[in-house]
Amino acid sequence: MVIRGRLLAVVLRQSGGAGRTGRWAGRGGNALSGTPSMNGQGKSDGLVVPAKRSNKPGVPGAEVVEGSGPVEGSTGSESRPGRSAGLGVSHDLDRVRQAARKDKDVRFTALLHHVTVDRLREAFRAIRPGAAPGVDGVTWRDYGRDLEANLSDLHDRVHRGAYRAQPVRRVFIPKADGRLRPLGVASLEDKILQRALVEVLNAIYEQDFLGFSYGFRPGRSPHDALDALAAGVTRKKVNYVLDADISDFFTRLDRSWLERFLEHRIADKRVLRLIGKWLAAGVVEDGEWSSTRAGTAQGASASPLLSNVYLHYVFDLWADQWRRRNAHGDVILCRFADDYVAGFQHRDDAERFLADLRERFAEFGLELHPDKTRLIEFGRFAAENRARRGERKPETFEFLGFTHICATDRHGRFKLKRVTSKKKMRAKLKSVKAEMRKRMHLPIPEQERWLADVLSGHYRYYAVPGNTAALNRFRHLVVGRWVWTLRRRSDRHRVTWQRMTPRIQRAFPRPQIMHPWPDARFDARTLNRSPVR
Repeated sequence: MVIRGRLLAVVLRQSGGAGRTGRWAGRGGNALSGTPSMNGQGKSDGLVVPAKRSNKPGVPGAEVVEGSGPVEGSTGSESRPGRSAGLGVSHDLDRVRQAARKDKDVRFTALLHHVTVDRLREAFRAIRPGAAPGVDGVTWRDYGRDLEANLSDLHDRVHRGAYRAQPVRRVFIPKADGRLRPLGVASLEDKILQRALVEVLNAIYEQDFLGFSYGFRPGRSPHDALDALAAGVTRKKVNYVLDADISDFFTRLDRSWLERFLEHRIADKRVLRLIGKWLAAGVVEDGEWSSTRAGTAQGASASPLLSNVYLHYVFDLWADQWRRRNAHGDVILCRFADDYVAGFQHRDDAERFLADLRERFAEFGLELHPDKTRLIEFGRFAAENRARRGERKPETFEFLGFTHICATDRHGRFKLKRVTSKKKMRAKLKSVKAEMRKRMHLPIPEQERWLADVLSGHYRYYAVPGNTAALNRFRHLVVGRWVWTLRRRSDRHRVTWQRMTPRIQRAFPRPQIMHPWPDARFDARTLNRSPVR
């Protein structure tokens, strides 16, 4: 099942006289405790330099979650079944997980046999029934009419090498900044097979990925990343924040490097050929096919895992090693897909990290977005230090839909305040208004049910402590626009606020906070893994 292989000879550029190394850095271990990683014989590989421990014994810092994943029995340690949560944990992959966890140099030679009809069936059920069809026009319901025969045929074609990937259908959706984001809509069979194979590969890569990587991983959500970031800012010595975004990451990803990264762990040529087929299938736009020489289709089921693998080797391992070898103070890291935030105790550390990171990305065909990359003074002492210099309040930064603000509680102590990003709120209101116009002539009770779902979905994500005012404003603007839309249905409308207010209060109750304080949930999640407890 597995063979041992040497690590790729990729140079990890280090500054401050750290020199170069031909091995991957920072493998395994706990990123806060500095526990050295072990090879297959239980010996330390000597690559990990012990990190600084918390200055407050008994209080875990943000990086106690920076192991390879939650420990057994902790909150969120397994993905829940369901369309949004992905596939559940599979016991037939336990041997794969154990081998991957035991030896970081193991290459897996036989993986495709784990793609069974049962796994394909579960992948089909995890796809949203209303998802847009690909270039073949086959919908979820069409495929499900003869599901078992279709899955058996797909399974047979995959295992005898007759499977052919279809090109993705390219569509564009508006971004909050007015630009268009290209998305690739794969055919249904490609979605099914990609989901099934991703579950198999997750058994390997979840043992390798570092703890500050949160995007699109089983058992991890955006709020886990937000919690870790909040805990890091409030508990560690963070005085500067680097808010960065990778420019056009999904379209600029270098496939030749991706293939080399995958081959570090995967020796099953059939699996590598499948991934190659998806990457080389091309795109169809306005009925015209075109090839793509770089990147991976954003929106495809396999893209999140492939992007995480790429950034694991390009950014995560490098950044973790950089802070261990070059930083003179505390450094925290938090990444969600291609968005990441880094916090620094010293400004010179932050500036050197940013300069080295630009060089690092250039080696792999990536670059930081010039308008979305900022180094700002931010943290517990930022407001006090800036006031002493006669400067204005600390700047804010946005991460995962929230604007992060340096604030104080009623006792005058530092508090990290998180409110809904104005840019995200404007984009959401714009989409809701457009949908209202399409539904304006539907029965009012039907409109109420739809609008209640919109509001509840918004609350489920944004109802964090300290964000009540923004939630109420969103509700007020949505309801106001709804009343205005109802009045447009007829010149002789009888839609008055006096008549509508009782109905609005009954159908759309005022929002309530649905998330705990970030440090409380963070501590509950990392209780069993904290090196200082």
